[in-house]
Amino acid sequence: MSSPFTPSSPAALGYRMPAEWEPHAGTWLSWPYNLETWEGHLEGAEKAYVEIIDALTPHETVQLLVPNEEIKARALKALGKKRNNLVLHCIETGDVWIRDYGPIFLKRESNGKSEVAYTKWIYNAYGNKYEDLLIGNDAANTMPLQDYKRFDAGIVLEGGSIDVNGTGSLLTTESCLLSPDRNPDLKKEDIEQKLRDFLGVTNILWLSAGIEGDDTTGHIDDLTRFTGQSTVVTVVEENTKDPNYAPLRENLERLKTMRDEKGTLLTIHTLPMPKEFVVEDRRMAASYANFYIANGVVLVPVYKQDSDAEALNVLAKCFPDRKIVEIDCRELIWGYGSVHCGTQQMPSNSDFVQEN
Repeated sequence: MSSPFTPSSPAALGYRMPAEWEPHAGTWLSWPYNLETWEGHLEGAEKAYVEIIDALTPHETVQLLVPNEEIKARALKALGKKRNNLVLHCIETGDVWIRDYGPIFLKRESNGKSEVAYTKWIYNAYGNKYEDLLIGNDAANTMPLQDYKRFDAGIVLEGGSIDVNGTGSLLTTESCLLSPDRNPDLKKEDIEQKLRDFLGVTNILWLSAGIEGDDTTGHIDDLTRFTGQSTVVTVVEENTKDPNYAPLRENLERLKTMRDEKGTLLTIHTLPMPKEFVVEDRRMAASYANFYIANGVVLVPVYKQDSDAEALNVLAKCFPDRKIVEIDCRELIWGYGSVHCGTQQMPSNSDFVQEN
Protein backbone atom coordinates (compact mmCIF):
# COMPACT_ATOMS: atom_id res chain seq x y z
CA MET A 1 0.00 0.00 0.00
CA SER A 2 1.44 3.36 -1.02
CA SER A 3 2.05 6.10 1.53
CA PRO A 4 -0.53 8.91 1.76
CA PHE A 5 2.36 11.34 2.20
CA THR A 6 4.54 13.04 -0.40
CA PRO A 7 8.17 11.84 -0.23
CA SER A 8 10.43 14.06 1.92
CA SER A 9 7.43 15.85 3.43
CA PRO A 10 7.36 16.30 7.23
CA ALA A 11 4.85 13.47 7.55
CA ALA A 12 6.96 11.17 5.38
CA LEU A 13 9.85 11.94 7.74
CA GLY A 14 7.75 10.80 10.69
CA TYR A 15 6.44 14.13 12.00
CA ARG A 16 2.88 14.68 13.18
CA MET A 17 0.93 17.44 14.89
CA PRO A 18 0.28 16.24 18.45
CA ALA A 19 -3.11 16.54 20.10
CA GLU A 20 -3.44 19.61 22.30
CA TRP A 21 -3.77 17.46 25.43
CA GLU A 22 -0.36 15.87 24.90
CA PRO A 23 2.45 17.25 27.14
CA HIS A 24 3.50 20.84 26.46
CA ALA A 25 6.91 22.41 26.76
CA GLY A 26 5.02 25.70 26.92
CA THR A 27 2.49 28.08 25.43
CA TRP A 28 3.17 31.00 23.11
CA LEU A 29 1.09 34.15 23.59
CA SER A 30 1.10 37.70 22.20
CA TRP A 31 0.12 40.63 24.42
CA PRO A 32 -2.84 42.75 23.18
CA TYR A 33 -1.89 46.22 21.98
CA ASN A 34 -3.43 47.02 18.58
CA LEU A 35 -5.80 49.97 19.07
CA GLU A 36 -7.45 49.33 15.71
CA THR A 37 -8.50 45.92 17.00
CA TRP A 38 -9.56 46.85 20.51
CA GLU A 39 -11.29 50.26 20.08
CA GLY A 40 -11.69 51.09 23.75
CA HIS A 41 -11.58 47.47 24.93
CA LEU A 42 -7.82 47.21 25.37
CA GLU A 43 -7.80 47.18 29.16
CA GLY A 44 -10.43 44.45 29.17
CA ALA A 45 -8.34 42.36 26.78
CA GLU A 46 -5.28 42.89 28.97
CA LYS A 47 -7.20 41.70 32.03
CA ALA A 48 -8.17 38.52 30.16
CA TYR A 49 -4.51 37.92 29.33
CA VAL A 50 -3.52 38.34 32.94
CA GLU A 51 -6.06 35.62 33.79
CA ILE A 52 -4.68 33.38 31.03
CA ILE A 53 -1.08 33.82 32.15
CA ASP A 54 -2.00 33.30 35.81
CA ALA A 55 -3.71 30.04 34.86
CA LEU A 56 -0.83 28.74 32.72
CA THR A 57 2.39 29.67 34.52
CA PRO A 58 1.92 27.28 37.48
CA HIS A 59 1.88 24.42 34.94
CA GLU A 60 4.09 25.35 31.99
CA THR A 61 6.31 28.06 30.54
CA VAL A 62 4.60 30.99 28.84
CA GLN A 63 6.55 32.64 26.00
CA LEU A 64 4.98 36.10 25.68
CA LEU A 65 5.53 38.27 22.60
CA VAL A 66 5.38 42.08 22.92
CA PRO A 67 6.09 44.46 20.03
CA ASN A 68 8.43 46.88 21.81
CA GLU A 69 9.80 48.02 25.17
CA GLU A 70 6.85 50.37 25.76
CA ILE A 71 4.28 47.59 25.44
CA LYS A 72 6.55 45.30 27.44
CA ALA A 73 6.47 47.79 30.31
CA ARG A 74 2.68 48.06 30.00
CA ALA A 75 2.32 44.28 30.09
CA LEU A 76 4.55 43.93 33.14
CA LYS A 77 2.59 46.65 34.93
CA ALA A 78 -0.70 44.89 34.18
CA LEU A 79 0.73 41.57 35.32
CA GLY A 80 1.92 43.10 38.59
CA LYS A 81 3.87 40.53 40.56
CA LYS A 82 6.74 38.58 39.06
CA ARG A 83 5.86 35.10 37.80
CA ASN A 84 7.99 32.03 37.34
CA ASN A 85 7.75 30.38 33.91
CA LEU A 86 7.16 33.68 32.07
CA VAL A 87 9.57 34.78 29.33
CA LEU A 88 9.05 37.96 27.28
CA HIS A 89 10.30 38.57 23.74
CA CYS A 90 10.14 41.85 21.79
CA ILE A 91 8.64 40.73 18.47
CA GLU A 92 6.10 42.60 16.33
CA THR A 93 3.01 40.49 15.61
CA GLY A 94 0.13 42.82 14.69
CA ASP A 95 -1.99 41.49 17.53
CA VAL A 96 -2.83 38.57 19.80
CA TRP A 97 -4.08 35.84 17.47
CA ILE A 98 -0.92 33.74 17.45
CA ARG A 99 -2.92 30.56 16.84
CA ASP A 100 -3.48 31.86 13.32
CA TYR A 101 -0.21 33.51 12.30
CA GLY A 102 2.29 31.65 14.47
CA PRO A 103 4.11 28.38 13.89
CA ILE A 104 2.27 25.07 14.15
CA PHE A 105 4.48 22.60 15.98
CA LEU A 106 5.17 18.99 15.08
CA LYS A 107 6.76 16.06 16.86
CA ARG A 108 8.36 12.74 15.90
CA GLU A 109 10.02 9.84 17.63
CA SER A 110 13.58 9.33 16.43
CA ASN A 111 16.17 6.95 17.87
CA GLY A 112 14.15 6.55 21.06
CA LYS A 113 13.86 10.32 21.57
CA SER A 114 11.18 12.89 20.76
CA GLU A 115 12.07 15.66 18.33
CA VAL A 116 10.09 18.88 17.94
CA ALA A 117 9.88 20.86 14.67
CA TYR A 118 7.48 23.43 13.29
CA THR A 119 5.56 24.32 10.15
CA LYS A 120 5.28 27.81 8.70
CA TRP A 121 2.10 28.61 6.77
CA ILE A 122 1.15 31.79 4.93
CA TYR A 123 -1.03 34.20 6.92
CA ASN A 124 -3.06 36.69 4.89
CA ALA A 125 -5.15 38.17 7.72
CA TYR A 126 -8.30 36.14 7.02
CA GLY A 127 -8.44 36.83 3.31
CA ASN A 128 -6.69 40.22 3.42
CA LYS A 129 -9.42 41.68 5.63
CA TYR A 130 -7.02 43.57 7.92
CA GLU A 131 -3.96 45.31 6.52
CA ASP A 132 -2.65 46.11 10.02
CA LEU A 133 -2.54 42.39 10.89
CA LEU A 134 -0.56 41.22 7.85
CA ILE A 135 2.71 41.73 9.73
CA GLY A 136 1.78 38.62 11.69
CA ASN A 137 2.96 36.58 8.71
CA ASP A 138 6.53 37.50 9.66
CA ALA A 139 6.26 36.59 13.35
CA ALA A 140 7.52 33.03 13.00
CA ASN A 141 10.57 34.33 11.14
CA THR A 142 11.73 36.32 14.17
CA MET A 143 10.64 34.05 17.01
CA PRO A 144 13.55 32.29 18.79
CA LEU A 145 13.06 28.95 17.06
CA GLN A 146 16.48 28.51 15.49
CA ASP A 147 17.05 25.21 17.30
CA TYR A 148 14.03 23.59 15.63
CA LYS A 149 13.68 22.23 12.11
CA ARG A 150 11.33 24.34 9.99
CA PHE A 151 9.03 23.26 7.18
CA ASP A 152 7.32 25.79 4.89
CA ALA A 153 3.92 24.62 3.67
CA GLY A 154 3.53 27.36 1.06
CA ILE A 155 -0.25 27.79 1.35
CA VAL A 156 -2.54 30.04 3.39
CA LEU A 157 -3.77 28.42 6.59
CA GLU A 158 -4.66 29.68 10.07
CA GLY A 159 -4.14 27.40 13.05
CA GLY A 160 -7.67 28.07 14.31
CA SER A 161 -9.08 26.44 11.18
CA ILE A 162 -7.88 22.95 12.13
CA ASP A 163 -8.08 20.61 15.12
CA VAL A 164 -6.38 17.21 15.43
CA ASN A 165 -6.57 14.16 17.66
CA GLY A 166 -2.84 13.49 17.31
CA THR A 167 -3.26 10.01 15.83
CA GLY A 168 -4.31 10.84 12.28
CA SER A 169 -7.65 12.67 12.26
CA LEU A 170 -8.23 16.35 11.53
CA LEU A 171 -11.37 18.49 11.73
CA THR A 172 -11.91 21.58 9.58
CA THR A 173 -14.63 23.47 7.69
CA GLU A 174 -15.44 23.93 4.03
CA SER A 175 -16.40 27.56 4.58
CA CYS A 176 -12.88 28.44 5.71
CA LEU A 177 -10.37 26.17 3.99
CA LEU A 178 -12.23 26.25 0.68
CA SER A 179 -12.82 30.00 0.84
CA PRO A 180 -11.65 31.71 -2.38
CA ASP A 181 -9.83 34.38 -0.37
CA ARG A 182 -7.35 31.82 1.01
CA ASN A 183 -6.02 29.55 -1.76
CA PRO A 184 -8.11 30.25 -4.87
CA ASP A 185 -5.88 28.20 -7.18
CA LEU A 186 -6.01 25.03 -5.08
CA LYS A 187 -8.61 22.29 -5.29
CA LYS A 188 -9.95 20.52 -2.21
CA GLU A 189 -7.73 17.51 -2.87
CA ASP A 190 -4.65 19.79 -3.12
CA ILE A 191 -5.43 21.30 0.28
CA GLU A 192 -6.00 17.85 1.76
CA GLN A 193 -2.59 16.72 0.52
CA LYS A 194 -0.93 19.70 2.20
CA LEU A 195 -2.69 18.86 5.46
CA ARG A 196 -1.54 15.25 5.23
CA ASP A 197 2.04 16.16 4.34
CA PHE A 198 2.60 18.96 6.84
CA LEU A 199 0.52 17.76 9.81
CA GLY A 200 0.82 13.99 9.53
CA VAL A 201 -2.91 13.31 9.26
CA THR A 202 -4.67 10.67 7.15
CA ASN A 203 -8.34 11.22 7.99
CA ILE A 204 -9.73 14.68 7.16
CA LEU A 205 -13.23 15.44 8.44
CA TRP A 206 -15.05 18.34 6.81
CA LEU A 207 -17.78 20.27 8.58
CA SER A 208 -19.84 22.95 6.90
CA ALA A 209 -19.74 26.51 8.22
CA GLY A 210 -19.11 28.70 11.23
CA ILE A 211 -21.05 30.99 13.54
CA GLU A 212 -22.41 34.51 13.26
CA GLY A 213 -19.90 37.26 13.93
CA ASP A 214 -16.90 35.12 13.01
CA ASP A 215 -14.66 37.09 10.65
CA THR A 216 -12.61 33.99 9.80
CA THR A 217 -15.37 32.45 7.62
CA GLY A 218 -15.68 29.53 10.00
CA HIS A 219 -12.77 28.48 12.17
CA ILE A 220 -13.22 25.01 13.63
CA ASP A 221 -12.09 26.13 17.09
CA ASP A 222 -15.39 27.99 17.51
CA LEU A 223 -17.35 24.88 16.51
CA THR A 224 -16.02 21.40 17.20
CA ARG A 225 -12.98 20.12 19.09
CA PHE A 226 -11.41 16.77 19.78
CA THR A 227 -11.31 15.83 23.46
CA GLY A 228 -10.00 12.31 22.81
CA GLN A 229 -9.00 10.10 19.90
CA SER A 230 -12.60 9.43 18.87
CA THR A 231 -14.43 11.94 21.10
CA VAL A 232 -15.48 15.49 20.23
CA VAL A 233 -17.46 18.35 21.68
CA THR A 234 -19.54 20.48 19.34
CA VAL A 235 -21.63 23.60 19.89
CA VAL A 236 -25.36 23.55 19.20
CA GLU A 237 -27.97 26.31 19.10
CA GLU A 238 -31.42 25.41 20.44
CA ASN A 239 -33.19 28.59 19.28
CA THR A 240 -34.56 27.74 15.84
CA LYS A 241 -34.82 31.44 14.97
CA ASP A 242 -31.14 32.10 15.61
CA PRO A 243 -28.95 32.28 12.46
CA ASN A 244 -26.59 29.77 14.06
CA TYR A 245 -29.25 27.09 14.37
CA ALA A 246 -29.10 25.66 10.83
CA PRO A 247 -25.31 25.54 10.25
CA LEU A 248 -24.64 24.09 13.69
CA ARG A 249 -27.37 21.50 13.18
CA GLU A 250 -25.80 20.52 9.85
CA ASN A 251 -22.40 20.18 11.50
CA LEU A 252 -23.91 17.93 14.17
CA GLU A 253 -25.57 15.70 11.58
CA ARG A 254 -22.29 15.34 9.71
CA LEU A 255 -20.45 14.45 12.90
CA LYS A 256 -22.90 11.64 13.60
CA THR A 257 -21.64 9.84 10.47
CA MET A 258 -17.93 10.50 11.00
CA ARG A 259 -15.27 8.08 12.18
CA ASP A 260 -11.72 8.44 13.44
CA GLU A 261 -8.72 7.14 11.49
CA LYS A 262 -9.30 3.63 12.87
CA GLY A 263 -12.92 3.55 11.74
CA THR A 264 -14.48 4.17 15.15
CA LEU A 265 -17.62 6.30 15.10
CA LEU A 266 -17.12 9.58 16.92
CA THR A 267 -18.61 10.00 20.39
CA ILE A 268 -20.21 13.44 20.46
CA HIS A 269 -20.84 15.70 23.44
CA THR A 270 -22.74 18.93 22.86
CA LEU A 271 -21.92 22.35 24.24
CA PRO A 272 -24.53 25.12 24.45
CA MET A 273 -24.13 28.36 22.59
CA PRO A 274 -24.25 31.53 24.69
CA LYS A 275 -27.36 33.57 24.08
CA GLU A 276 -26.88 36.22 21.41
CA PHE A 277 -23.91 38.20 22.74
CA VAL A 278 -23.83 41.80 21.53
CA VAL A 279 -21.30 44.48 22.42
CA GLU A 280 -21.90 48.02 21.19
CA ASP A 281 -24.48 46.80 18.65
CA ARG A 282 -22.13 44.18 17.22
CA ARG A 283 -22.74 40.46 17.54
CA MET A 284 -19.73 38.62 18.88
CA ALA A 285 -18.59 35.16 17.81
CA ALA A 286 -18.82 33.90 21.39
CA SER A 287 -18.36 30.14 21.76
CA TYR A 288 -17.43 27.73 24.52
CA ALA A 289 -15.58 25.57 21.96
CA ASN A 290 -12.74 28.09 22.02
CA PHE A 291 -11.14 26.48 25.10
CA TYR A 292 -7.43 25.71 25.46
CA ILE A 293 -5.99 22.47 26.85
CA ALA A 294 -2.70 22.88 28.74
CA ASN A 295 -0.67 20.82 31.21
CA GLY A 296 -3.02 20.10 34.09
CA VAL A 297 -5.64 22.71 33.15
CA VAL A 298 -8.29 23.60 30.57
CA LEU A 299 -8.93 27.31 30.06
CA VAL A 300 -12.57 27.91 29.17
CA PRO A 301 -14.01 31.20 27.88
CA VAL A 302 -17.04 32.39 29.83
CA TYR A 303 -19.42 35.26 29.16
CA LYS A 304 -21.26 35.63 32.50
CA GLN A 305 -24.35 33.94 31.14
CA ASP A 306 -26.47 31.10 32.55
CA SER A 307 -25.04 28.78 29.87
CA ASP A 308 -21.54 29.13 31.35
CA ALA A 309 -22.29 26.55 34.04
CA GLU A 310 -23.52 23.93 31.58
CA ALA A 311 -20.49 24.39 29.33
CA LEU A 312 -18.08 24.13 32.25
CA ASN A 313 -19.79 20.97 33.45
CA VAL A 314 -19.55 19.31 30.01
CA LEU A 315 -15.86 20.12 29.70
CA ALA A 316 -15.13 19.00 33.27
CA LYS A 317 -16.51 15.56 32.37
CA CYS A 318 -14.40 15.50 29.19
CA PHE A 319 -11.20 16.35 31.10
CA PRO A 320 -11.56 14.73 34.55
CA ASP A 321 -7.79 14.86 35.20
CA ARG A 322 -7.45 18.57 34.52
CA LYS A 323 -8.57 21.63 36.44
CA ILE A 324 -11.19 23.70 34.60
CA VAL A 325 -10.32 27.41 34.74
CA GLU A 326 -12.80 30.10 33.70
CA ILE A 327 -11.49 33.03 31.65
CA ASP A 328 -13.79 36.07 31.44
CA CYS A 329 -13.86 36.79 27.69
CA ARG A 330 -16.55 39.46 27.54
CA GLU A 331 -13.94 42.02 26.48
CA LEU A 332 -11.53 39.70 24.67
CA ILE A 333 -14.26 38.63 22.26
CA TRP A 334 -14.41 42.21 20.95
CA GLY A 335 -11.28 41.40 18.95
CA TYR A 336 -13.12 38.57 17.12
CA GLY A 337 -11.42 35.81 19.11
CA SER A 338 -11.16 34.10 22.45
CA VAL A 339 -8.82 31.90 24.51
CA HIS A 340 -7.88 29.28 21.94
CA CYS A 341 -7.34 31.87 19.19
CA GLY A 342 -4.74 33.62 21.34
CA THR A 343 -2.69 30.57 22.35
CA GLN A 344 -0.31 28.20 20.59
CA GLN A 345 1.02 25.08 22.27
CA MET A 346 4.57 23.88 21.88
CA PRO A 347 4.87 20.14 22.48
CA SER A 348 7.34 18.70 24.92
CA ASN A 349 10.22 16.62 23.59
CA SER A 350 9.33 14.16 26.33
CA ASP A 351 6.19 12.14 26.90
CA PHE A 352 6.11 13.21 30.54
CA VAL A 353 6.11 16.72 31.93
CA GLN A 354 6.78 17.33 35.60
CA GLU A 355 4.56 20.25 36.62
CA ASN A 356 6.09 23.01 38.66
